[in-house]
Amino acid sequence: MFRFRSGCFVAVACGAALAFLSIIDSTACAADDAKPIRALLVAGGCCHDYQQQKDLITKGISARANVQWTIAYDPDKSTGHLNPIFENPDWAKGYDVVVHDECSASVTDLEAIDRVLKPHREGLPGVVLHCAMHCFRSEGWREGKSPWFEFTGLPSTGHGPHLPITVECIDKACPICKGLDNWTTGNEELYNNSIGKPLDTARALAIGKQTIKGRDGKEETRDAVVVWTNLYNGKARVFGATLGHSNATVDDPRHLDLITRGLLWAVDKLDEEHLRPADKVLLDE
Repeated sequence: MFRFRSGCFVAVACGAALAFLSIIDSTACAADDAKPIRALLVAGGCCHDYQQQKDLITKGISARANVQWTIAYDPDKSTGHLNPIFENPDWAKGYDVVVHDECSASVTDLEAIDRVLKPHREGLPGVVLHCAMHCFRSEGWREGKSPWFEFTGLPSTGHGPHLPITVECIDKACPICKGLDNWTTGNEELYNNSIGKPLDTARALAIGKQTIKGRDGKEETRDAVVVWTNLYNGKARVFGATLGHSNATVDDPRHLDLITRGLLWAVDKLDEEHLRPADKVLLDE
């Protein structure tokens, strides 16, 4: 269904003791493109191949939309390290959207969390991917009540085994889902919905179903919301998706189509000007 257009990338890396910051510019690909969306990807932490996934995400999205990236990659593989970019009170200045793909569950300092959330609270759009859902577990997270969950819109406290997930769109009216068929991943983690549903500020777009075998050998199918949108503090659009543990899923064209459209929705630019030709056909169907 989807065609690919090769991207043009210029990368400038600034090495630091704890972080890798780079700029990926896709604006040279087409002179007639609209002004690029300036996006920041925050990646790093425990449990995932962020070194590869940061490139899969940014290059995959920029092949589909006119997005210029800055990557804040933290090579620290613990859950308790705050990405160094957040040490700067003005960390989000100049960006149109921030993609959170970090895994920092043990960062619980409320002052640091407030610094992360401040620009979003003021209206900066966000995208939360996979383990970003399990970040910043300050007091109340087990009950689904924490400052970070108010931002994500969907409390989650754990996940299932590494098994395929069937993804089913349940809100075909949403432009994010338009033209995207149901599909089944390879081995993935089904993140739970710890309070059974999204918050009242959020809207479920797709559910995931995973069949597992219990200790008694009987099969059981579990389901959870895996794609959704949220309106944070009445101002900021937030798109969320909990798929993406494995590199294969991150790089799957269907996953990249989905998160590209989610990012464009978050900045209110899911339109002809910002989609690459491969995706423009979806707007006309």
